[in-house]
Amino acid sequence: KQKGTKQLCHVLGITSMTLQDLVDDLKKAGRDGRKDYTLPSRSENITDITDLKEGMILQGIVRNVVQFGAFVDIGVHRDGLVHISEMADHFVSDPTQEVHAGQPVKVRVLAVDPERNQISLSMKHVGHKS
Repeated sequence: KQKGTKQLCHVLGITSMTLQDLVDDLKKAGRDGRKDYTLPSRSENITDITDLKEGMILQGIVRNVVQFGAFVDIGVHRDGLVHISEMADHFVSDPTQEVHAGQPVKVRVLAVDPERNQISLSMKHVGHKS
């Protein structure tokens, strides 16, 4: 367990004390240490993953940025993934240089898999800010 914790701290670039604080915060019932963000208004009534269609342009909020891309809340109770290769028209080596948590973005729906509950999104050719 300690080896896994050390590896996780190294990957995340945080100390073991910071990791413990995060874990403790998440364990508290009804409490989420992340900021609450208001979703941008939507012109379409999209509330479920089955409402999504390939090619739709939507507004969302970046919820989390990871090494391989960003997770974006588009209002369907499941965040979509903008893979690092779909973040910009230029090469992106570090997603944190393109977006940050809480940032409003426009995305295009690339693919929807309701069975696996997965949404693939792109920020290419739609502009970063909504």
